[in-house]
Amino acid sequence: MALAVVGGGRRCGKSRFALALASAHGPRLGFVATFVPTDEEGRQKVEQARRERGPSFATTEEPIQVPQVLEGRGELFDAIVVDDLTAWVSNLAVEGRSDAEVEAEAERLIRISQTGETEIVIVTSDVDFGFPVDSAASSRFRRLAGFINRRMAESATRVYWMVFGIPTRIR
Repeated sequence: MALAVVGGGRRCGKSRFALALASAHGPRLGFVATFVPTDEEGRQKVEQARRERGPSFATTEEPIQVPQVLEGRGELFDAIVVDDLTAWVSNLAVEGRSDAEVEAEAERLIRISQTGETEIVIVTSDVDFGFPVDSAASSRFRRLAGFINRRMAESATRVYWMVFGIPTRIR
């Protein structure tokens, strides 16, 4: 599998660009959704994302077992979009996983994404452009997400940074 990472800030077009990248690899398209809506705004966000994807993408909603989904279904698709890595990291942390366990799961995801024929496109958010005045839990999340974003980018064959809806290829 080839691994592409699409990063950027909120609402900058990461998901839309990732869907286009995946679509260029063939008609058999998968989507792994990691976000778990907890309120009406979240549910609306999920519904909007489903409409934007349309019927072209077979969607699996999986907040925790992302590596297992890729292992089990990778060969069924030409490309799979995983949206969003930072939500996945948050889900693992909230579930009570230690930093070492979260990092090990991320390394497993990287290994799986680098084997086989399926293009894997990871969508992720940068979480460290603000001022680091927050709780210990928030600080832990930013540290974990930043490290895992870095590891994904280091392992990817292509890395894109989205700014105001415009993709810039970094690697």
